[in-house]
Amino acid sequence: MANVIFYEKPGCAGNARQKALLRASGHQVDARDLLSEPWSASSLRPYFGSKPVREWFNAASPRVKSGEVDPDKVNPQEALVMMMLDPGLIRRPLMRVGDHCESGFDAATVNRWIGLKSDAEEVSDRCAMDAA
Repeated sequence: MANVIFYEKPGCAGNARQKALLRASGHQVDARDLLSEPWSASSLRPYFGSKPVREWFNAASPRVKSGEVDPDKVNPQEALVMMMLDPGLIRRPLMRVGDHCESGFDAATVNRWIGLKSDAEEVSDRCAMDAA
């Protein structure tokens, strides 16, 4: 199966469930700390592909939730600078297999990309704290 480089927020319950699903699906997971990675615009940008800038942001970030950061009013260059300065703004996880990168955990997208166990419990990138 795939060797997934998985950038997470350490201690995040959602990221723990996502990693468990990847492992249960036969993938190797190389978990790394999203918050301490020395991101640059060129290292971060590939994870977002053609997604709109709004989808680059972690909607559960306190700065986004409070309205301090409005993802709809930020251009791609501004978003990258903001995320390099505050990685908590980045929608997680960031995942890479070979040269292919993804942001967020949409199970259908991940399944098409590298495959997921078909009888697994539904997992997304929605923060468990928001569900409460």
